[in-house]
Order: sequence, then C-alpha cells, then structure tokens
Amino acid sequence: MKNIDRRHWLKTVGLSSGFALLGPLDIIARDFEARPFKIDGVVKLNSNENPFGPSKEVRTAITQAFDVACRYPFKALSELVEMIAEKEGVPKNHIVVTGGSTEGLHATGLTYGLGGREIIAADPTFQAMLRYAENFGTHVHRVPVNTNMEHDLEAMAKRVNNRTGLIFICNPNNPTGTLLNKSGLSDFCTSMDSKAMIFSDEAYYDFITEPDYPSMVELVKKGRNIIVSKTFSKVYGMAGLRIGYLVARPDIADRLKASVMANTNILAIEAAKMALKDDDFYKFSILKNTEAKDYLYSNFSEMGLEYIPSHTNFVFFKTGRDIREVNAAMKKENVLIGRPFPPMYNWVRISTGTMQEMEVFIQALKKVMA
Repeated sequence: MKNIDRRHWLKTVGLSSGFALLGPLDIIARDFEARPFKIDGVVKLNSNENPFGPSKEVRTAITQAFDVACRYPFKALSELVEMIAEKEGVPKNHIVVTGGSTEGLHATGLTYGLGGREIIAADPTFQAMLRYAENFGTHVHRVPVNTNMEHDLEAMAKRVNNRTGLIFICNPNNPTGTLLNKSGLSDFCTSMDSKAMIFSDEAYYDFITEPDYPSMVELVKKGRNIIVSKTFSKVYGMAGLRIGYLVARPDIADRLKASVMANTNILAIEAAKMALKDDDFYKFSILKNTEAKDYLYSNFSEMGLEYIPSHTNFVFFKTGRDIREVNAAMKKENVLIGRPFPPMYNWVRISTGTMQEMEVFIQALKKVMA
C-alpha cells in the first residue's frame, strides 16, 4: 500500500482520531479468511511478531516459488526492488534489500561506526545496530529518553562531535512505542545530517495512527544524508522469512550494499512481492492490532497500571515491580513477555497477539500482580 493511500485509508476508518474500534474492522475481519489459531503451550508475546501472517496469498506465493528455489534470486530480486521503489516513490537505485531489516542495521553500523567513529542513540531503544557496532569497537552514546519516554533530540544533538559517524533514531521507538513530533524530527534531521549520517528505523511505521505522519524517505528524496529502514516482519507477518530494506541516496546505498552479508532468498522475495499487493491483509493486520491494543489499554486502566499509548504492535506498561521477577512469574503461567530494558526495570513490553492470546495474557497478569 503506497503511503498516500495508507494516509487516506487511516482517515477513512478514523484510526487517526484515536484507538477506538470502528465498523470497518468488522467488515474486513468477516471478509478476511484467516487461518485458525490455537493456543498450544506457551503464548509468545515477547518479540513483536504478527500472529496472523503470512497471509493466505503470501503462503501460496511461497509454495509456488519452491519450483524455482534451485535458481539464484537475482531476477526476482530486481522485480521486488522495482516494486519497493514504486511504493516509496524513489528510483530503484535508492533501495537495498537485506536479510531482514536487522541486517540493514548491522551493515549501517559497520559502515558508519568503524575507524574510531561513534554512534548516538536514545536509551532505551532497539539495540541490534548498537550492540553489533560495539562488537567492532564503536563507541555508542546512549542518551536517556525524556519524561514522555520519547527521544530527547536536544540532548542527542549535544552529544555530536567530530567523531560522530551516525545518529540512530528508532521511530516509533522500541520498546516505548512513542512517536516523535513530526516537525521536530524533520528539523532535527535537516539540521544534523550535515554533521553525521541519520538513520531512521521505521520498522513500525505502518502502525502509526497519524495519517499525515511523514516517513523520513521524504528527506531521502531531497538528497539528504538520511538512511531509512523498513521491514516485512511486522505488518506483513513475515518475521521468519527474514527480508527488509533500506532507502537511501544512491551513493549511500552503494556503500551499504558493500557491507551487507546476509542476502535474502527466493522464497522471501516472492513472499514480499505478493505481500505488497495484498492490501486486504495489510488493513486486517493494522485493525486487529488496534483491537488488541484497545483491549490492553482497557484492562491496564482497570488494573491501575500506567501505560504509554503506542504507535506500534506492542505496549510498554509499568508493572511497579522488577520485570525480571514478573517475567519469571508470567513464564510459569505459560506466557512470554518482553525482556528487561535497563534502566527501566519496572516497565515491560507486551506484544499484541490474537484476542485469545490477549485474554490469556490478562488473566495471567492479574494472577501474577495480585
């Protein structure tokens, strides 16, 4: 779904005005042929996965691709790059397809973090790039989020020095689920990209409920020193297939390609091509995610637990107890929840799942928190 179409759709269904569920959810849910999900053993709500995917159409594309699994994926990859480029509104030489968006983060961390250079990032945030770069000697400045659990862009700007190679921004942020003010983010990027490369991790961009919220791809189109990462793991439900992509100016894209080690495969490529065409599943995923979050918000409020309204497929909430203890207790109830995000040891991240999984989670949480 193209960004402009997505924005129009969000306005149409009313998700932009809040998280309340509206009529279109019921209509799409009835029309969507979802495979049955049964809870058998552990309820896994710790990795921000989409439990409804891949869609029926994507699964068909995967099985049909078995016949060409003996072939190298170059032609199919070229076709996918063209489709992504059209979706993002950029020439195809701006696209770098990777084995999951995490590989794109790793490649960027190497490209802009080696040779004594440094990376600046919020804390807490997604750690894949940061820890990978640290393995190769890069120093990471971790800047605490502000009182609203958002990136403190002003404090991050003060950390920039002549050794800064990259500024990492995860927006919406993982694990807090918060979204930066769009004008503040744009101003930050355009004022700082002359001093360091800016990386905008938009893994959860599809779940943003503001219909006019821009992707930083818009700045890439203007030739800025910006790299944007996106993934097929979340809204498309393809985390296990490992495919994502970067969007960057052609000269930057070429540098990143040289650092990529984990290329994707023919099955993932064919799946991604079909996923981009499957608007019904895209809408279904977003609406079911909203339904799950609305259920969580209602129960957290009833239990008196503080939470942060989320622009992702997870919710960050305050247990008031050490998450390591809560995590262990929930595991005994066969429910897996998010890992610790130091220094916030009394906050926890819970992924959205099916409504049956959400009900099991709340039942277990009430027992554990009693």
